[in-house]
Amino acid sequence: MLRRLYDWTMDLASRKNAVWALCAVAFVESSVFPIPPDILLIPMILAARDKAWRYAAMCTIASVLGGMLGYAIGAGLYESVGRPVLEFYGYAAKFSDFTARYNEYGGWIVFIAGVTPFPYKVITIASGVTELDLTTFTGASVLARGLRFFVVAALLYYFGPPIREFIEKRLGLMFAVFCVLLVGGFILLKVIA
Repeated sequence: MLRRLYDWTMDLASRKNAVWALCAVAFVESSVFPIPPDILLIPMILAARDKAWRYAAMCTIASVLGGMLGYAIGAGLYESVGRPVLEFYGYAAKFSDFTARYNEYGGWIVFIAGVTPFPYKVITIASGVTELDLTTFTGASVLARGLRFFVVAALLYYFGPPIREFIEKRLGLMFAVFCVLLVGGFILLKVIA
């Protein structure tokens, strides 16, 4: 089954409309979707290494735009949902302290979350809730997401065939590592929250 899924993804990656699927996944992953765009970006670059830089750029743009949606979700829903809940439980003052600390290091928080497997959508929404400066948020997002996707593109562009062979020989292991990183990101979020 895993082999069929891999083959299907590789087939999708070689189609003309794959870049739009990549952009859609990158966009929604930055605000609500749990699966990172790397799941499409990697096979797309392996299928067409000459388009690696284009794919990384499209993925970066879509991810940053999706991050702005996450920011808007955080900013828009906080007043209607978040604030009344915090006030009901008596945490409004504590949240003000959290907001001040978050905004002091917000650019770094966004950058680190944007580069690592940490669920980026959590940070985009938190940035909106705390009203992190939009310019700081956007700049850190562009740098982080660009770095993440262009490093992946560079590694696959320069070392693509050996990496593809490694992945294909160890498909089960690669899937397990992906799952551990995905679940680990959510566990880390639960621990630090």
